[in-house]
Amino acid sequence: DGLKPSQRRILKAMYDLKLWPGKKHLKCAKIAGDTSGNYHPHGESVIYPTLVGMAQKWKMRVPLIQPQGNFGSIEGDPPAAMRYTEARLAHAATDLLADLEYDTVDHQPNYDDRLTEPLVLPGKFPNLLINGGIGIAVGMATSLPPHNPVEIFDAIVRVIEDPDIELADLMLDVTDDEGNVVRHGVKGPDFPTGGVIFGRRGIQEAYATGRGRIKLRGVCHVEEPRKDRYQIVIDAIPYNLSQNLLVERIVDAVKDERIKDIADVRNESGRQAQTRIVVELKRGAEPSVVENQLFQFTPLQQTFSMINIALVNRQPRTLSLKEMIQHHIDHRVDVIRRRTSYLLREARKKAHKLEGQIYAVCDLDEVIALIRSSRTREEAIRKLMDRRFRIPPGHAYASQIPQRLLDQATSAEGAGGVLLTRVQAEQIGSLRLIQLVGLEIESLVSEYASLVVEIEGYEAILADHERVLALIKDDCAEMRQRYASNRLTALEDGDSEIDLESLIQEHDVAVTISHQGYAKRMPLDTYRAQGRGGRGIRASDSKDDDFIEHVFVSSTHDYLLSFTDTGRVFKLRVFEMPEMSRTSRGRPMINLVDLRENEKTCAYLATDDFEAASKYHTFVTRQGIVKRTPLKDYRNVHKGGLIAVGLKDDDTLLTVLMTSGTDDLMLVTAGGSAIRFNEQDVRLMGRPAAGVRGIGLSGDDEVVGAIAIPMTPDDDGDLMTTDPALSLLTISQNGYGKRTPVDEYRVQPEAGKPRSQSRGGKGRADIKATRRNGPSVAALGVIEDDDVVVVTRGGLLVRMPASSISTIGRGTQGVRVVNLKDGDAVISATRVDASKTDEED
Repeated sequence: DGLKPSQRRILKAMYDLKLWPGKKHLKCAKIAGDTSGNYHPHGESVIYPTLVGMAQKWKMRVPLIQPQGNFGSIEGDPPAAMRYTEARLAHAATDLLADLEYDTVDHQPNYDDRLTEPLVLPGKFPNLLINGGIGIAVGMATSLPPHNPVEIFDAIVRVIEDPDIELADLMLDVTDDEGNVVRHGVKGPDFPTGGVIFGRRGIQEAYATGRGRIKLRGVCHVEEPRKDRYQIVIDAIPYNLSQNLLVERIVDAVKDERIKDIADVRNESGRQAQTRIVVELKRGAEPSVVENQLFQFTPLQQTFSMINIALVNRQPRTLSLKEMIQHHIDHRVDVIRRRTSYLLREARKKAHKLEGQIYAVCDLDEVIALIRSSRTREEAIRKLMDRRFRIPPGHAYASQIPQRLLDQATSAEGAGGVLLTRVQAEQIGSLRLIQLVGLEIESLVSEYASLVVEIEGYEAILADHERVLALIKDDCAEMRQRYASNRLTALEDGDSEIDLESLIQEHDVAVTISHQGYAKRMPLDTYRAQGRGGRGIRASDSKDDDFIEHVFVSSTHDYLLSFTDTGRVFKLRVFEMPEMSRTSRGRPMINLVDLRENEKTCAYLATDDFEAASKYHTFVTRQGIVKRTPLKDYRNVHKGGLIAVGLKDDDTLLTVLMTSGTDDLMLVTAGGSAIRFNEQDVRLMGRPAAGVRGIGLSGDDEVVGAIAIPMTPDDDGDLMTTDPALSLLTISQNGYGKRTPVDEYRVQPEAGKPRSQSRGGKGRADIKATRRNGPSVAALGVIEDDDVVVVTRGGLLVRMPASSISTIGRGTQGVRVVNLKDGDAVISATRVDASKTDEED
């Protein structure tokens, strides 16, 4: 429950006094006296400061006590004496104490064995996680920071829904199809005094191991009340630091001449949690320099050590964030099961008594006669217990009696009826005559029927663990709404920036970008492999005529270079792409990279090494222009992007290939032509250069695909195709396509070795762009073991083995690859590398 014994005993004493929210406040002297007299015999002077601490909103993220009177201030002022102050329980405390009367936790005798006290509170409110705690015990110390309530309640729900959730995912927000946050990640501590946490590595270490250190700074802004005279205004201070102490330390730093440009310092704060400390600077002083000196030489910047030690089953343990959440869930499961068992026992006891009364009213005249014939109460009870009772089928109340009791009566028919227990007989003996009127009997039957429903509900909860977890989620949803508040403590990247890569499991993912620029990543095995001609499964929810336009496969740890159709390039990590479900729309790409109006991403290359000497970016445009640039030229791409290739006004970038320096390049056009030439025919150029012609185009023809073909020198030094099994897969708009070995596109002299064509020519026939086929829309380099993912305008994505598509020669019609619905059309395709294909697919 996140409480020390003294705190728990104060709350128990206030519980005994029924000081609920909304009730009248009670003198703190009375509360401290009852706590000391009943539970904590260490003196009221020890109890009162603990009570005050649970009421101070600059110490508790969600206070447990509602104060009235002077309870001190963030300036460092002490509270008034306990005879002058009053208090009552806050809502958070009532949630901590909720269900205590239902035997939900273990108790122990108090110090003089007159009373019992709980070993731990039921703890519906996750106090340990939200309010934290700082303390020292024999041989150990704990320092748990407070957290934002919304983030904690969402984290509890996420762990319930996915017990195997990774820490990295638990720290990230969950968004819906529109990019709105539906579950907040636990980003870091959220101190009631605000401030800024610099660097996230310490947060991650503490959440992963239970120990970590973070830098916590106050918040400042600069004002200029007079010309050339600035003042730094401190708006928030680090946790557990009083305003007066900070002012004293600033004065000390000025006296010691560690800070020389401060003219005056004064505290203009209010008495509550508001902070405004004004530091006036000397004329000509640079505010940013003095601000850094304040961080360096005063407590305005502190190191907060996170030590997540708590008692688990009365044993101290160092806990990770997920372990703390799981222990809270386990505790709540135990509390709910114990509460339900208690309520079930009580309901069964009451139902048992009511059953006896119902049997009695079904034979009322006989019961009255039997009682009247008895000389004593004990004799009457004994006669009732000896008599067998039945419920006649035609009885006036038989139709209102629950089936549960009718079945019980029917099963006893063979023995002549039901025998009453002593409890039932005594209950009948205590009935008053006025309770035997018709309306009272109907009320009796109705009450029993309600009890039967309650009993069945309790039994269902105890029989189904998922129902228990659902109750915990319901509690979290209710408390999330009650205690919701924005984050008070900001997080900024600094020297101790968290290494996000170490939090993200490395695995292959499919990344999709829609026509309207919505991006997401998904596990690669989201799509099962299908046979040729399959209709596929939905890749996204197409909205407003949007559809998936680009899909590619990469590792989560790769750097992703994103090229736009205007020739610019951006750099980001694959794990920075939002991970969403298969049917989610994704997040706008403009939120990930700084796109201009009408600019779209068109190509992506993933790499983990920008210094590779044998790697080049080869650019191909729609108008058949080709350019090569070393990969290392793109290692320092800033957030605003860089110019990757120069383009003519009527041209756009089609794709970018990663080549080795000796590869052959193949360009394929919409009109069904293809050309193959060596990349060395394209000289290296700088980033802004435009390139040279790769293929000659006729009319309105354009390039729709390009592949790189690895080459290896033979014994004579001539370049030959490294993998003769590599094929060119061409797919047309109407869903037809074919595979053709790439070597069929080389020129074969009558005598001699095959050679590649010359750059800039018209190329050779690839596939017929007939009315049946439509124009070509995609061209891929594949081998037998690869998979192919085909995307249609209607948002369907079909994954199939490349081997399921027929191998046919150049210049042919091809075969059907995808069955399309009326009005649908293929708009793109991509290759899934054989080494990245899930065997289970």
